[in-house]
Amino acid sequence: MLQIPSLSKASAKQQMLRKLVCSDAPEQALRQQGFNTIAGVDEVGRGALFGPVVAAAVILPPNPTVLGRLGLTDSKQLTCWQREELDGKIRAVAVDLAVAEVDAETIDRINIYQASRLAMLRAVQQLAVAPDHLLIDALHLDLSQLTHPCAETSLVYGDALSFSIAAASVIAKVHRDALMRSLDALHPQYGLASHKGYATSKHRRALLEYGPTPLHRRSFAPVLAATCAATSAARPAARPKAALDLKASSGSLFEQAEDASTLPLQGAKAAKHGSPRFNPAATGHRGAAEEKDTTAWD
Repeated sequence: MLQIPSLSKASAKQQMLRKLVCSDAPEQALRQQGFNTIAGVDEVGRGALFGPVVAAAVILPPNPTVLGRLGLTDSKQLTCWQREELDGKIRAVAVDLAVAEVDAETIDRINIYQASRLAMLRAVQQLAVAPDHLLIDALHLDLSQLTHPCAETSLVYGDALSFSIAAASVIAKVHRDALMRSLDALHPQYGLASHKGYATSKHRRALLEYGPTPLHRRSFAPVLAATCAATSAARPAARPKAALDLKASSGSLFEQAEDASTLPLQGAKAAKHGSPRFNPAATGHRGAAEEKDTTAWD
């Protein structure tokens, strides 16, 4: 019997997203309700192991038909060249836009979900033109921190449905990719220019060989596992307990039953399986896809 191979979850999602139509219909619907200055907000880099999460907020003029003709949609559906072209056109026609970053240290401290919200909020706060409504890709923000009154709408798959959100997606993606290329010169052994900090097999191998940099997200499972492995490898081998007992007096530290050097390995094992105890952001990475697939991970 002929068996048709099933699509992976990621491939199925990509096919579904390609069927969605990106337009200014969400913005037009809000204008009919009396809102005039609508900002689209999106983030990229949420699933990366290295570097900041980046958000953008973009206010487009009504009827941005030129962007529609250029095929504006979710940045994950576009090639690098299409994103670069759209980035320039969006900057040329936008009423206003802003970009914000939240670094790896903060991601580790507050978790990737909250860091994504923080980056989005900072991007909105940096707009010179105050929006009266936000269109946000799948998240809600703490609007009490804004200095001006504003409403919001959380739109699932918004970057594939709304021109404003898609524009923010493109701006943030081009900004972050350029940042990764510049950081590649400082850390060439990791291949950042190709995978942009995501969890490719090449990146994981480099993490195990060289260990993480200060810009890696140490709460993410692959980075935590590499850190634990490096710590374990750096420790001197434990001497046999029998030999220790010969030199230790009764009640000394040498009589401990368990060698502490085994604990990091337990942590690495737990991190590999996404244990919240060792990895509070275990869901923050997307697995070991190859470099060619990284555009689908934001």
